[in-house]
Amino acid sequence: MENFKLENYLKRIGFNGQAEPNLATLSTIQNLHTRAIPFENLNPFSGIQVNLAPEAIQEKLVDSARGGYCFEQNQLLQFALQKIGYQVSGLAARVIVGQPLDAHSPYTHMMLRVEIDGHTYIADVGFGSMSLTAPLLLEPDLVQITPHGPYRIVRTGSFYRVESSVAGNWQALYKFDLEHHQSADYEMMNWFTSCHPASKFTNTLIAARTFAGGRYTLRNFEFNTHYVDRPSVKNELETPADVSRVLQDIFLLDLTGLEKLEERIEILFEEKVG
Repeated sequence: MENFKLENYLKRIGFNGQAEPNLATLSTIQNLHTRAIPFENLNPFSGIQVNLAPEAIQEKLVDSARGGYCFEQNQLLQFALQKIGYQVSGLAARVIVGQPLDAHSPYTHMMLRVEIDGHTYIADVGFGSMSLTAPLLLEPDLVQITPHGPYRIVRTGSFYRVESSVAGNWQALYKFDLEHHQSADYEMMNWFTSCHPASKFTNTLIAARTFAGGRYTLRNFEFNTHYVDRPSVKNELETPADVSRVLQDIFLLDLTGLEKLEERIEILFEEKVG
């Protein structure tokens, strides 16, 4: 993306210093990105198709106080890393959270492959409440400590599987291969996730953001604070106004222009109360 303004992105995430194409810079950027730019699906939830044009991603996630989901988040990260000088390619994954390990779910997730000093790393700032806050070395079965808990990559046949340790138990998140994917592939995946009536992103309000030592998550009226070193604090929001307040105050989102969002939250509330 020739017109990508790297300095604006680095300012958005709060990155200071010299950005060099090394592991330390990538680790810092991933951690800061997930704190500053929330994962959210307000557009598809409000009936607005997600626009993956590079200029649209930059305007929404960098220039405006908004976030996005995997195709926006990880393409934005890809633009930035390429501008810095990293060798980056896009990958695709089958999400298998809560499913059997051999589940043949569709490709609905994007992540990145980054080459640094002869080693391959996986970077992913777009997996919602379990987004990676540090790159993972592509080395099967190696437990890797990130700022927000342990992760590992397991290999089964031609697929790799990303898993996170939750309360001492390994949870499978998604599986992927190393085929490089183009923007046309993501456009097809994005249409389903942002437009199809069966997509969770058109039916469920979702937001997530990290902070030092934990994560904030929102799923409809369930607002939780998950800590790395102590039990989570779970809350059930009582009114649509509470949801809007949390979106703005905790997830730092500007709700301007989302005319149908309030209506959709009201519908969720009616379903909630019966």
